[in-house]
Amino acid sequence: MRNATVSRYTKETNIEISIGLDGNGTADVDTHIGFFDHMLNSFARHGLFDLTVNADGDTYVDCHHTVEDTGIVLGQAILNAVGDKASMKRFGSAIIPMDEALVLCAIDFSGRPYLNFDVEFTTPRIGEYDTEMTREFFYALSYSAGMNIHIKLLNGTNNHHICECVFKAFAKALDQATQLDERIDGVLSTKGAL
Repeated sequence: MRNATVSRYTKETNIEISIGLDGNGTADVDTHIGFFDHMLNSFARHGLFDLTVNADGDTYVDCHHTVEDTGIVLGQAILNAVGDKASMKRFGSAIIPMDEALVLCAIDFSGRPYLNFDVEFTTPRIGEYDTEMTREFFYALSYSAGMNIHIKLLNGTNNHHICECVFKAFAKALDQATQLDERIDGVLSTKGAL
């Protein structure tokens, strides 16, 4: 089992995340931001990751620090869980529909962080969650995990559907990228390192 637990404490947030990459989608999430909890639960369930998130942040200010720092810690936990990346497929992609919404996500677990986020929201908030924080979450995650992530909205009008599609597409792509293939000797790179 590829598992990791990472904690991070600042004056703005106190976060602990545990993830098991070879799980069955069991989640226990509490960030005090209802819609964000829903997104992280969807991520765990559809990626078949076992996930525990405990996040206390300065949500009396807004949700920014909690969402961004959760991205940082989740990225670190994923990176720790994959270990040396031996026999890992490295690449993953998914196109996920949810009603009228359709989102593409492609990942290269290359060790080189980059985020291309081509998604526009038409409302500033969903519940207590600021929609612009979706990009900030994935930016933080990509850099702390050393992961190249491309997310593109192909169709959609309902902001709840669009955001949930983003998290589900990322989950499916990450599940694919972190799968092990016994045909891969060492890491999947001509350089011999990821």
